[in-house]
Amino acid sequence: MMQTVDTLIHARWIIPIEPENAVFEHYSLVIHAEKILDLLPTEQAKLLYESEKVIDLKTHVLTAGFVNAHTHAAMTLMRGIADDLPLIDWLQNHIWVLEAKWMSEEFVRDGTDLAIAEMLRGGTTCFNDMYFFPEITARQVIKHGIRASLGLIVIDFPSIWAKNSDEYIEKGVALYHELHVHELISTPFAPHAPYTVSNEPLERINALAKDLDLPVHIHLHETAYEVESALEQHGQRPLQRLHDLGLVNDSLIAVHATQLTDEDIQLLADAGASVVHCPESNLKLASGFCPVAKCLAAGVNVALGTDGAASNNDLDMLGEMRTAALIGKAVANDASAIPAMTALRMATINGAKALGLDKKIGSLEIGKAADVIAIDLSDLETQPLYCPISQIVYAANRSQVTDVWVAGKQLLTSRHLTTFNLAELKTISAKWQARLATKN
Repeated sequence: MMQTVDTLIHARWIIPIEPENAVFEHYSLVIHAEKILDLLPTEQAKLLYESEKVIDLKTHVLTAGFVNAHTHAAMTLMRGIADDLPLIDWLQNHIWVLEAKWMSEEFVRDGTDLAIAEMLRGGTTCFNDMYFFPEITARQVIKHGIRASLGLIVIDFPSIWAKNSDEYIEKGVALYHELHVHELISTPFAPHAPYTVSNEPLERINALAKDLDLPVHIHLHETAYEVESALEQHGQRPLQRLHDLGLVNDSLIAVHATQLTDEDIQLLADAGASVVHCPESNLKLASGFCPVAKCLAAGVNVALGTDGAASNNDLDMLGEMRTAALIGKAVANDASAIPAMTALRMATINGAKALGLDKKIGSLEIGKAADVIAIDLSDLETQPLYCPISQIVYAANRSQVTDVWVAGKQLLTSRHLTTFNLAELKTISAKWQARLATKN
């Protein structure tokens, strides 16, 4: 007797991520009760399973949904507003000024909606965020059904969300207790950076993170200026300072890491820490180059992130993969560094591992959550086709992502977002453009 399941997808190819470099042709994915029930040749699937929802994707590749391991989702409303400036100027004289004027629950709600819609249309099924009002971001995540790791942000200075580091931490812990029951949401601590968070709150975060078993997500070694300033102020590099405070361990998510010595890399590797590479944002802000090939060779888990759309200027993980692969080769002076499969793993299973979610997502394996994307490789721009993995990383673009499932629920169907009204999104975006563009 055939087994009835929720969804049966017949695809031309499936790239499961695990095992590495595997490409299954004329395979099917079976989804039931939000999880992957089976992965098998299509001929067998048609004999064993039946469903009211059978999807034939004769020109598509199925793979794991992308994990965008570093975002500031609501900042999508500031896309392109202060381009072509050095990081410190961009941040202190433009972004922080705009945030001081406009930051609100409404800003975070609308910016997060715009970001979620963009990410889903590009194949991102999970994002790791760091921004104000994470409780509002959580509400929109739940509404739209995407998966998210929402940072419990901490900064020394006051904002509209909290007046000091103690209040940030207290509100963060309360939010953790509120959200930990939600299957699609996790909540790492997210101290902004070593230069904006002092030792006492960092020590408190370390103790709480260990007690609650939460990762710590932090900007680290983003620019040469950051490292030089830390040496002047503390007499040691930021990474060493975090190490001395007990924060360099297998729960650390170090974002950017463009200024790493061989000793820094070994310290991260020995600790089992993760690095999140944001190549396009780092290029745009001229922040430097993460030595990805060296990190990987040392055993550091390297994930991939877009950063915020205010400094990228998109949330396109396909573009990020291509940039990461190409820059990685140039930095290593080795054309074989960062091959296509490595870039794809950085955008999937490595990101899941950084967030502590690799037992649940990041690959298409039986028992894992059905976070799945379909990419149509029949377009002229991806012909002729010799290797689907290579084609995804080096030739495909996000408009070829046609279908997206998160926990078995379809959120993108033939390029149509199932939980959004695009006309409304564009109207809201235009409203914020008019506000933020004002000089008064």
